[in-house]
Amino acid sequence: MAGRPPPPVYEADTRGVKIRVQPRFLHDESRPASGQYVWQYTVEIENGSEQTWTLTTRHWEIVDSQGRRQIVDGEGVVGQQPRLEPGESFRYSSGAPLAAPSGMMGGNYTMVSETGEEIAARIPTFSLDSPYEQSRPS
Repeated sequence: MAGRPPPPVYEADTRGVKIRVQPRFLHDESRPASGQYVWQYTVEIENGSEQTWTLTTRHWEIVDSQGRRQIVDGEGVVGQQPRLEPGESFRYSSGAPLAAPSGMMGGNYTMVSETGEEIAARIPTFSLDSPYEQSRPS
């Protein structure tokens, strides 16, 4: 819609692995009268370190404004386990449906270096805001 500011970008940095997330409410896919609210979120993972990292697993925690909590664990992201050399980045989009008009998501990606070192790269907690209700991470 015209005049609406762009959605905020949330960012976290874990040992040079920068993760940026930009959520966006999907009006056309949401059905507020039926308690269905849908967001798209775009994630960019940038390797600002001097090591090569491979994203092996994901861990998401999703809490809606009614206090319902979901944990989502799995291998990779969008069917891939991206390998990022220094200076490289990977970008993908996914979706999040909720039964409430707002919520928050956050978590981490397990990243493994070529030497076998493992880190939990933090995904910044970000708000899923709809025009029907808004929340902000603290």
